[in-house]
Amino acid sequence: MPGKKWLSHPLLSLLLAAVWLLLQQSLALPQLIVAALLGLLLPRLLQGFLGPALRLRKPGLALRLVFIVLWDILVSNLVVARLVLSPGARPQPAWVPVPLALRQPGAISLMASIITMTPGTVSCVVDEEAHEILVHALDCDDPLALAAQIKARYERPLLEIFG
Repeated sequence: MPGKKWLSHPLLSLLLAAVWLLLQQSLALPQLIVAALLGLLLPRLLQGFLGPALRLRKPGLALRLVFIVLWDILVSNLVVARLVLSPGARPQPAWVPVPLALRQPGAISLMASIITMTPGTVSCVVDEEAHEILVHALDCDDPLALAAQIKARYERPLLEIFG
């Protein structure tokens, strides 16, 4: 099936084309053509590195997760700025193991990326055998609560979105 190979990662193709158009800030015909070519060619060229495509089962929930992540990034920026700029602040860094119910490599990578994009936390190790992500938190007085929050805000929706 040659058609299936060309669109083996349709969400990635769409994302690449959209990002190109956003970067160019133009919907002119040449930019639309380049966006379409990038969206079709890059996933095909990188097919061996990408693994199986993630299939979106609940696009509405995916959109909701995007807004949750954007909100968390905004709030975390303010919290980290206050922590860094306050002369008397005493952050409590912590290593937090977060057990994973997710099993799809792409969904796990997405969760690790979300954690890292949120200021104050970095996903450092994805342990596939132990099924956990080791997260470093800049300021965490309750590692179990942070792990539960990450699971509730990010992993649970990802489980529903990607099944």
